[in-house]
Amino acid sequence: MLIIVLSRRKTRDALTALPGQLRRGVVPWPNFFAGLCGAVIVLSEGISVGSLGVATFETSLISGLVISGIVCDRLGIGVERRQALSITRGFGALLAIVATLLVVSPHFEAPKVIALAILPFVGGLLAGWQPAGNSTIGKLADSMLVSITWNFIVGFSALGLAFLVRVALGKASFGLPPQWWMYLGGPLGLLSIALMALLVRRLGLLLLALASTAGQLIGSILIDWLIPALGNQIYGVTIIGALVALAASAIAMVPSKTVAGRVEGTPVIAEAELS
Repeated sequence: MLIIVLSRRKTRDALTALPGQLRRGVVPWPNFFAGLCGAVIVLSEGISVGSLGVATFETSLISGLVISGIVCDRLGIGVERRQALSITRGFGALLAIVATLLVVSPHFEAPKVIALAILPFVGGLLAGWQPAGNSTIGKLADSMLVSITWNFIVGFSALGLAFLVRVALGKASFGLPPQWWMYLGGPLGLLSIALMALLVRRLGLLLLALASTAGQLIGSILIDWLIPALGNQIYGVTIIGALVALAASAIAMVPSKTVAGRVEGTPVIAEAELS
């Protein structure tokens, strides 16, 4: 992203202007730190997936995303119009929470594992707002490419600082993984953030979160099932929980009434930049 952005004068100037705009308070300062949301998810992945399994991690993440999406859509954060909390949306959100309880249920006797499930839940609470923050920076910079790059700079800086602290304490060391496919995480994350930032205004945060995590759920089940070497067991309730989460996605797709009045300051995404 730095190669792409720094090679063009317009995007280079927009990127280097962001620190000054942050100091001047051009837009609310939390929008500049949406990358911290992604950092929390990456951190929780590294800490908890090994114990929870991919499927349990993803469904715990859904609950946080759903709750965050409901609040953001109702308050009009990142979307043009506020959306009412309809019965169908509320039921879809409830089903997503039930799905999380189902997949975590085999670990109820292990308090440590349950505690680990809190990490992706918190990450989901933050990530539900992340597209709105990135969208605001995209409008300010008149470039989603700059917004995505800034997002990764903030996330990388936070994780890098945390890593250096652990190295200084003697609790971590640096090493590159030998498997080539492990290096795909960054590009896939970039693609995910770009799509979410572009779609948030069309779908709303709740629908976007549920639709995207439906795909994540299917993928997570397949990973745990097709790669037994990871040591993550697939339980019957794991499958049921995934189906319940998918049902939540479908139910929440039913449109709800918009609350009168356009949200001021709603950013407009420069979609042509990613074509």
